[in-house]
Amino acid sequence: MKAILQRVLSASVTVDEKVVSSIGKGVLVLAAVAPGDTEKEAESLAAKVLKLKLWDDESGGRWKKSVKDINGDVLCVSQFTLLASTKKGSKPDFHGAMGGDDAKRLYEYFYSKVQEGYAADRVQNGVFQAMMQVALVNDGPVTLELTATPPPPKQGKQEKKPGTAA
Repeated sequence: MKAILQRVLSASVTVDEKVVSSIGKGVLVLAAVAPGDTEKEAESLAAKVLKLKLWDDESGGRWKKSVKDINGDVLCVSQFTLLASTKKGSKPDFHGAMGGDDAKRLYEYFYSKVQEGYAADRVQNGVFQAMMQVALVNDGPVTLELTATPPPPKQGKQEKKPGTAA
């Protein structure tokens, strides 16, 4: 999974000219699901979103407080285009994004883990696969790229044969 996290003063999502979610001070999370991602990656990414220290403390210490520490809000928005490849030509290739129902299931799992890790009423959501207008006031600006990637496939261990060097 991949996410772009933006520290915001406010953010909102509009679908069909209707505001479907909005937040005040907190983080906007644009998240994408890649083929091979599992619930483990979704859990890891959700934890990173909530634990990252993006705000100063009361004594001016830099990067000391998380969104939870400041009682901020979180707005999650699915955005498969984060996984586009632009290596060839001028048209983005979206094969790096998981498709359809599997992507929706895993994105919704990610969203639920953000809610469970914080407070459900502090976590808002966009509309999966909808044409959304996302508005934000970036604070700083602070924008970070987060990734949670599945481990590489395990290769079978080769047993050491007696009498051979390691």
